[in-house]
Amino acid sequence: MKTILVTATEESTGKTAVALALAKLAAERGLSVGYMKPKGTRLQSNVGKTLDEDPMLARELLDLDAEMHDLEPVVYSPTFVEQAVKGREDPDELREQVRESFDSLAEGKDLMVIEGGGKLTTGGIVGLTDPEVADLLDAEVLLLSKYSQAGDVDDVLAAAEDVQATGDDRLLGVLFNAVQEGNFDGLDTAVVPFLEGRGVPVLGVVPREQSLAGVTVAELGEELSAEQLNSAPGDAFVERFLVGAMSGDSALRHLRRTKDAALVTGGDRPDLQRVALEAPGVKCLILTGGFRPPGAVIGKAEEKGVPVLLVQSDTLTTVERAEDVIRSGRTRDAETVAVMRDLLHDHADVESIVGGADADTQADGSANSSEEESDAAEK
Repeated sequence: MKTILVTATEESTGKTAVALALAKLAAERGLSVGYMKPKGTRLQSNVGKTLDEDPMLARELLDLDAEMHDLEPVVYSPTFVEQAVKGREDPDELREQVRESFDSLAEGKDLMVIEGGGKLTTGGIVGLTDPEVADLLDAEVLLLSKYSQAGDVDDVLAAAEDVQATGDDRLLGVLFNAVQEGNFDGLDTAVVPFLEGRGVPVLGVVPREQSLAGVTVAELGEELSAEQLNSAPGDAFVERFLVGAMSGDSALRHLRRTKDAALVTGGDRPDLQRVALEAPGVKCLILTGGFRPPGAVIGKAEEKGVPVLLVQSDTLTTVERAEDVIRSGRTRDAETVAVMRDLLHDHADVESIVGGADADTQADGSANSSEEESDAAEK
């Protein structure tokens, strides 16, 4: 049996989508696949229990017959962390719990996909960082990283060294995810040869896909419990937020340089709202404090096709909540995993990562075998 642990140099790098997409690709190759997330970090309350959303999604998409306490043996909540710091959690018992759950889930499987929690170092207070989990479960590590500048290689090398410290053959390789088109040449001509020269294999460079990079205005409005004040469509994607606390002239210069942004400002700032509606990169207005703007602003937004969302909370609280929505990846669902499956199929060395025979190769092999049998029969 092969075991892969998917971890990352930082949070919100696509671990869940990549882990589940790899599991899907492995299943297509005829492998029996299991999944586990030892440290539950993406938590929500569910029927009186605090559970991680990622194992719940995995159980549904991979049709797993497994209990949540095995899929997520450690609930890495703020309360758990506080108790661990006070010495009220036994690291040895937790490691044994993780090992027992893994053994139960791995029975009869060809491949186990383990999803890391948070970032590489999460779990250190109880001896369960991702490299330590990989060592415990004898897993190969697939390291995810984003890339926007050459300096990002420092983080990749540091993470690779942490993984390799637990075993020379522990690191399976690095997968760069959500790479902007303009950064491909630098990766291909300089970064990849550099890393491979340092003994760090690069197993894929996955391009940025907008549907995986942000949330739609409609999704954002739903998460913020916002009231939409006009009928503009909510299908535009938002990836960043600007806080409107500047004068009109300076705001216009700044807003013209941004893209795929939401302006968050008080509902009592019609001057700034009008300026924002002149910037093509502003995809929606989020007005805080429950203050409704003048009718002229709503009419202009309607004309420009820019949704106007009204929330009751203050600006700081709204920005924090909106950024949390982006970070937590609210769009992760079956469709997200399907998109990532196609991206990995086209841009990653899937065979080196999961093994097995590609479905297309299997089909070609079956066809060739049939032809040979037919020729033999004719002879």
